Amino acid sequence: MTTHRLTIDIYSDVMCPWCLIGYGQLTKALGELEGEIAADIRWRPFELNPQMPAEGEEQEAHLQRKYGRPAEEGARIRGQMKAIAEGAGVSLSYEGDGEAPPAMMWNTRDCHKLLAFALEQAGPEVQTSLKLALFRAHFNERRNLSDRAVLLDIAAEAGLHRAAAKAALDDPDLEARVLAEEAQAWDLNISGVPAMIVEGKFLIPGAQSPDVYVNALRRVAEKTRAAAQ
Repeated sequence: MTTHRLTIDIYSDVMCPWCLIGYGQLTKALGELEGEIAADIRWRPFELNPQMPAEGEEQEAHLQRKYGRPAEEGARIRGQMKAIAEGAGVSLSYEGDGEAPPAMMWNTRDCHKLLAFALEQAGPEVQTSLKLALFRAHFNERRNLSDRAVLLDIAAEAGLHRAAAKAALDDPDLEARVLAEEAQAWDLNISGVPAMIVEGKFLIPGAQSPDVYVNALRRVAEKTRAAAQ
């Protein structure tokens, strides 16, 4: 059997735990489909909090303000998400030395600009490496993703040229392309993330279980094969 390749565009934000969980579940699904279906994954921008100030906001305070939920409910939800993440093969837990610093929410515009730059200059595999490094920096290391020095360190560690990445952050045309892609998400009726667009037209919303991804990707593969005949 010839392996069928599909393109998957994932709209997501680095601040979104369900986006990391969804990627973990998708990875498990692609493992089950090895030899049958392979995927070229591209990350597309979606800012959950585009007006977030550069100094960020403490995570629990932000979620209480945004959703009006009590702290006890927030703690319960975080515990559930961490357990689901572990089942998906990813981690939302602080893994640094010593006491964990406060969990924060940051403005992610520059993250999305770096991700767009990585895709344009180095391709989807390097872009995915950068995306995972940003997830790790946020959830496991609690680094300040509004700090450009931090972002450039992460970009360099992912294999991008530091000076070129710095120039990309200052490029107004790149920012315009990121904003255009975010507008396109709304045109596609994407109002939450993760949202995966397979082959440019088949939407899989939310973080699904591996079996849901397996079945959805098989259906898309069948449709694309039939259309090519």
